[in-house]
Amino acid sequence: MFKNRFTGLIVLRVFFLQVTMIGLAIIFGKPELFFNQIILSVLIVIQVIELINFVTRTNKELSKFLSAIHHADFTVNFTNKKLGRSFSALNEAFTEIIKSYTQVKIEREAQFQFLEVIVKNIDIGLISIKNGSEIVLMNDAAEKLLKVPNLKNWSHFKNKSPKFGKEVESIFAGGSKLIEIVVNENIKQFAVNVVPLNIIGDEYELITFKDIKTELERKELEAWNKLIRILTHEIMNSLTPVSSLTETMLMLLEDKDGVQKPTAEINKEIIEDLRFSLKTIQKRSDGMLDFVDDYRKLTKIPAPVKEEVLVKTLFESVGRLMQAELKNKGVNLEIDLKFPLEKISADFKLIEQILINLITNGIHALEREENPKIKLSVAKSGENTILEVADNGKGIEKDKLDKIFIPFYSTRKGGSGIGLSLSKNIMNLHGGALEVYSEKGQGSRFSLVFN
Repeated sequence: MFKNRFTGLIVLRVFFLQVTMIGLAIIFGKPELFFNQIILSVLIVIQVIELINFVTRTNKELSKFLSAIHHADFTVNFTNKKLGRSFSALNEAFTEIIKSYTQVKIEREAQFQFLEVIVKNIDIGLISIKNGSEIVLMNDAAEKLLKVPNLKNWSHFKNKSPKFGKEVESIFAGGSKLIEIVVNENIKQFAVNVVPLNIIGDEYELITFKDIKTELERKELEAWNKLIRILTHEIMNSLTPVSSLTETMLMLLEDKDGVQKPTAEINKEIIEDLRFSLKTIQKRSDGMLDFVDDYRKLTKIPAPVKEEVLVKTLFESVGRLMQAELKNKGVNLEIDLKFPLEKISADFKLIEQILINLITNGIHALEREENPKIKLSVAKSGENTILEVADNGKGIEKDKLDKIFIPFYSTRKGGSGIGLSLSKNIMNLHGGALEVYSEKGQGSRFSLVFN
C-alpha cells in the first residue's frame, strides 16, 4: 500500500514538474512575459527541492529505524505526522517491528532472570570457564561447597583449590569423575561432570558437581535403619514366644508364691505341657540359629575368583541343577542364547548361585499360574553383557520393588529374605549390578549386568 502510494505521489510530482517546465519552454524568450518566466523558474526549483526531500524522507526514516535496532534503542517512535499521510504505512510497519523487538527483549530478560534464579538456588555447584581462563559463571552452591569466593580468573581459582582445579582440568575434553578433596579440614567427595561447548567461536567448559558424601551417608543411615527394623522384628518374633513359654513353664512348676511345687503334684499332664513348651523353645532357638547363620553368610561372602566363563556352559549347568525342582513344580525352563559364544569374567560358582536363587524365586512366583515359564537369556548393551532371568508370574508390587534387596525382607511367606541380598552383594563384588524390572500381573525380570 505504501509502495503504491509513494510511487503515485512521485509520478504526480514529476508530472507537475514537467508541466511547469513545458510552460516555461513555451513562454521562454518573450520579453512581455519576463516576470512569468521568473515565476515558473522559481516554481521549478521549489518542485525539484520538494521532490528530492520527499524521496530522501524514506531513507532518513529507514536510517533512523536501523540505528534504533543497532543501538537497541526501542524508545524511538515513528509517528511524525509532518511527513504526511503517505508515510503512515511505513511508520506503522517500523513501529510494529520496534514493538516486536521490545517484546523479544522483555521475554529474553525474563528468561535470563528465571535461569539466574535457578542457577543461584540449586544445590549443584556450577562453574563455567571461557577460553580456559575466564570464569563467567560461579553459583552460590559452588562457593559454598568449595569454600572459595566468586573469582573471575581460573588461575586464581586453582590457587584457592589446587587439587579440585587439577582434577577438573584432566576432564576438560568432557566426562565425569569422582573427586575427593579436603575442604576446611573436612573430606568431601564430589561427583564432577564437565561438558565442553563452542559458542560463537569461544570455547567454554561447563562444570557441574555435587557433594555425594553427605548423600551416601544419608542413604547408608537409611539402610541401617531398615536393617535394624528387620533384625528387631525377626528377633522379637523368636524371643517373644520363648519368653512366654518360659513363664508358662515356671507357672506349672511353682505355686502362686513362687515356691517350687512338690514332686507329687507334678502329674503327667504337667509333664506333657513342659515337653511341648521345651520343644517349641527348641524350635524357635533353631530358627534363631538359622537366622544368625543367614546373617553370617550375608556378611562373609568369599572374594570372587574370576575366570572366563562361557555363558552357554553356565546356563546349562544351572538347568541341570534345577531340572528336578522345575519338573516337580511343572515349570518350563527356556534357555535363549542369541550370543552362544558370549563370555563373562566371573566366579562360576557364585554366579551360578545367583541364578539358582533367582530361578527358585521364580518358581515360587509361578505357583498357581497357567503355563508357568522361566527364561534364561543373554544380551549386549554397549560394552556390557547382561544375563536375564524372567518369569511370567504375578509380578512384584511397585511399593515393594525398592525393598526386595533389603536383607531379611521377603514378599513370600516363610521366605528368609536373604537370597536377593546375597545375590546383589555378589554382583557388587564383581563390579556389576543386579537390577529388577516388574509390573503387577506382568511377571518379573532380573538382570545381571557385567561391565
